[in-house]
Amino acid sequence: MRITLLFVRMFFVIGSSFLGYSIGLGAGEGLIGLWIGFGFSLVIIILETLMRRVSVRGLSSMVFGLILGLIMAKIVSNTFVLFPIDEQVRSITSIILTLSFCYLGMALGLRGRDEFNIIIPYVKLRRQGELSDVVILDTSAIIDGRILDICKTNFLEAKLIVPRFVLRELQAIADSSDSIKRQRGKRGIEILHTIQQEVNITIQEEDFVEIQEVDTKLIKLAKLLEAKIVTVDFNLNRIAELQGVKILNVNELANTLKAVVLPGEPLEIKVIKEGKEYNQGVGYLDDGTMVVVENGRKLIGKTLSVAVTSVLQTQAGKMIFAKNSK
Repeated sequence: MRITLLFVRMFFVIGSSFLGYSIGLGAGEGLIGLWIGFGFSLVIIILETLMRRVSVRGLSSMVFGLILGLIMAKIVSNTFVLFPIDEQVRSITSIILTLSFCYLGMALGLRGRDEFNIIIPYVKLRRQGELSDVVILDTSAIIDGRILDICKTNFLEAKLIVPRFVLRELQAIADSSDSIKRQRGKRGIEILHTIQQEVNITIQEEDFVEIQEVDTKLIKLAKLLEAKIVTVDFNLNRIAELQGVKILNVNELANTLKAVVLPGEPLEIKVIKEGKEYNQGVGYLDDGTMVVVENGRKLIGKTLSVAVTSVLQTQAGKMIFAKNSK
């Protein structure tokens, strides 16, 4: 990419210099024309470099506002024909109106760029009745890793998007001085690389420089693209739902897919530690569901046949209470 851009710049500099030399040669100042063309090309390249920070969406919004301003200026200027005004005054007024409306249009376009759904990069063309779901992966879901298994099972039939600011957050975590955070960040990068081998992932370049928080950027991008957010972050889940953004919570999916047990149903469970209450033992099913066994404290390390007495559903997940059937 960089090499191609370098060749384009070189071609532009050479072409501008030759054109300047040709124009200057006709006036007998070929060398001066050469330097003018060379300087002009450098100025354009510098402007192009500075425009890297300008997003395509922002530029499109500004152009849309400029066109709107020109149309409004034309309409208002034409009304002055109805009044007996001097031609020179009318021309000056027309210029002032054009400049004013163009400025106001571009300012309006930049401020309201999120609401301009007709802007080219975000136009959604789809056949009638055809679904085109868009799903955004957040940092917590990538580091969690279970999204990889979900992608492998083909349950998630949607266009996966990873914003550039999420990648930057992953990189920052991977470069953290904290060893635990650094390990989690590297794990997230590896998982994302593996997901990319399983399904097609689109890297979304759009950033909201006026917003600092990554969660707020995710919600704003999801609104703009009419997308859902995949996360395991409880706080992001609640805030997004309050703002009308649909959430796919991996934890909720995992809890939904856990085995259903009923009171009286027998289970085989290995007691691995003591419980919080007196004489309780704790074990876990294969899916990670906690099983609290009455009078199981003295049986730690043994596999028991137990009978389910009750099931408690909490925000953290499902808890099963059982007693030794012997």
